Amino acid sequence: MDDGRKPDEAAPAPSYRYVVLATLILVYTLNFLDRQILGILAKPIKDEFGLSDGQFGLMGGLAFALLYTTLAIPIAWLADRFSRVWIMTAALTVWSGFTALCGFAGGFWQLFFSRMGVGVGEAGGVAPAYSLIADYFPKTQRARALAAYAFGIPLGSGLGTLVGGLLAATYGWRTAFIVVGLLGVVLAPIFRAVVKDPVRGGADRAVGAPPAPPPPAPPFGDAVRLLVAKPSFWLLSFGAAASSVCGYGVAAWLPSFFMRSLGLTLSQTAWYYAGIALFGGLLGIWLGGVVADKLGAKSKAGYPITPAIAFLISVPCFLLAMNSGALFGGLGRTGAMTAAFLIFLIPTGLNLAWLGPITAAVQHLAPAPMRTTASALFLLINNLLGIAVGIYYFGLVSDLLKPMFGAESLRWSIYTGMGFYLVAAGLFFLASKRLEKDWVD
Repeated sequence: MDDGRKPDEAAPAPSYRYVVLATLILVYTLNFLDRQILGILAKPIKDEFGLSDGQFGLMGGLAFALLYTTLAIPIAWLADRFSRVWIMTAALTVWSGFTALCGFAGGFWQLFFSRMGVGVGEAGGVAPAYSLIADYFPKTQRARALAAYAFGIPLGSGLGTLVGGLLAATYGWRTAFIVVGLLGVVLAPIFRAVVKDPVRGGADRAVGAPPAPPPPAPPFGDAVRLLVAKPSFWLLSFGAAASSVCGYGVAAWLPSFFMRSLGLTLSQTAWYYAGIALFGGLLGIWLGGVVADKLGAKSKAGYPITPAIAFLISVPCFLLAMNSGALFGGLGRTGAMTAAFLIFLIPTGLNLAWLGPITAAVQHLAPAPMRTTASALFLLINNLLGIAVGIYYFGLVSDLLKPMFGAESLRWSIYTGMGFYLVAAGLFFLASKRLEKDWVD
């Protein structure tokens, strides 16, 4: 699967790294579009198949995360030894194909297993991309580059909500799956033609230093032992996982909250939440990367401290946004919805500010030949808890609270999830005390 590029081949022009980054962002956008489209389609799917919130949470969380997280490890092992570009091309084709198949599901279990197929493909989509970016950008720019890559999350979430919602409202939820799935299948060969696999560790050498063959990838067990022995790896991983429990859960269930508690239609929710996810997410991710690069130049502790502070600020803002209808009811329905939109932008951005700083820090916990494996182990913890637990947690708690709160049970379920952001902030503060010692230049 190697693309034949020799280690001593001349490095590409500096401008080409931005072409690669833009292409990776596009692929990541489709990654999250296919992943998050399920949230906006929750109501029509639940209505057709007669699902409870807990059943839908199980399908949206465990069905995707089970193979997505476990297969990421062997795929990362391959990506540390063979062409990362070929692996990502195959992954894009597989997850897009299974997304299209979701549109043909005839019941809960067919949709469940189709979502498992999406997870199989997406298992090879992120860790290799982290490694590619680390080999294209110098260490002083990596938090910003990885933050820019993370733009795919709000772009994919926003477009998935908007395109999925509008297609579902006009043509049905099945058409939404088929259309977005086919987009990825078309993009796959274009991605392979544009992106080249760089020399591993090439961006780590000093300016003007001659190119040198990269060291061979060490045995998988060596990478695991190296990371397991570093407390900062566990603190960063479980801190990210705690934030993802709430992040994935809120992203999956907030569209349903807007329809149930705020009375928006499917089309209105598509526009409303797409704007929140897109604008809030883009701003928060970029600021997180920029601030972390500046603070990290002075102290490595700046990488986890940046999102820790962001989480502490975001929790009260999120609670305020969810109650803005009552607080700003005097402005009329339009005024209250506008106020809610503006306030939601703040926690949406702050809650995604961790992506650039934390993924950049993880890249520096292992040497270049181990980076894909390190990323995959980090993502295993983050996503297994974040996706599998987060989406199911909010649905289950909503079902449990329904006898007490009725149609507002989802609102109270989301309230309980805010505690995960506080846990994440505490773990990141602890990681800041250990990161300098565990850092690999």
